[in-house]
Amino acid sequence: MAGLSICELTTYRWSFEVDVQHYAAAGIDGIGVWRHKLSDYGEKQGCTLLAEHRLKVSSLFWAGGFTGNGDHSHQESVEDACDALGIAATLNAGCLIVHSGARAMHTQNHVRRLLYSALDKLLPLAEQLQVAVALEPMPAVAGAEWTFLSNWEDAAALVTRYNTPALRLVLDTYYWGLDPLLEAQLPRLVPHLALVQLADSKSPPTREPNRCRLGEGKVPLAGIVRALDQAGYRGEYEIELMGEEIEITDYSDLLAHSQKAYDGIRATAGKIPEPFRKGVA
Repeated sequence: MAGLSICELTTYRWSFEVDVQHYAAAGIDGIGVWRHKLSDYGEKQGCTLLAEHRLKVSSLFWAGGFTGNGDHSHQESVEDACDALGIAATLNAGCLIVHSGARAMHTQNHVRRLLYSALDKLLPLAEQLQVAVALEPMPAVAGAEWTFLSNWEDAAALVTRYNTPALRLVLDTYYWGLDPLLEAQLPRLVPHLALVQLADSKSPPTREPNRCRLGEGKVPLAGIVRALDQAGYRGEYEIELMGEEIEITDYSDLLAHSQKAYDGIRATAGKIPEPFRKGVA
């Protein structure tokens, strides 16, 4: 069974040091490191602290913005991503989460060229450092300011185009868990996945994330995890929560609830659904 990791966005108000200490004390296996928190604490000291608490790093979050629609140029974003790959390698991170950048006013062909240009520079370094660049597709209604990769067909085709283990994908159940077509796509997507992020929601995804605690929303998490298992996924699960309900939650309680909910999801996912059980009988 894959262990549980928590993305540091989940405990937004805590510092890196407090995150590490509390995650380890709660029996959490891993951590999704947020570059902002790590930078504030210090990268060298952060590596030492993680080793002391025996927390594995499921991901480093984030790099990208290659379309130049933010505060940095294309070249600056590529250089930053190269730096992030080095940090990810030092942390022995499972992957570096990368957002392509928004389409903004560019043509679709132009933003693709910008992403290709970035990947042409990043992937040889990623292969050398043995760190996966993990692109995260998001539906346009929720993630247009982060990425122009808004469907799985295009994302999978991009990974296939490069044909290297250094380029993978991230599946976040907040963005895709309520999509009725998701489970049917998983057998084709699983070979491309570097990470699965677990989140629940009471409504479809919007531009302003409003996630809720696992099991308290409408996302069929046990069914998704079961389908991932059946499709051969053996990677990390990382909880990423944010939104109005999460902001006012006691983080220590949230960690305990997340671990218990994850254990329950795994247990339910391991059971044979009733119709199939009858069919076997």
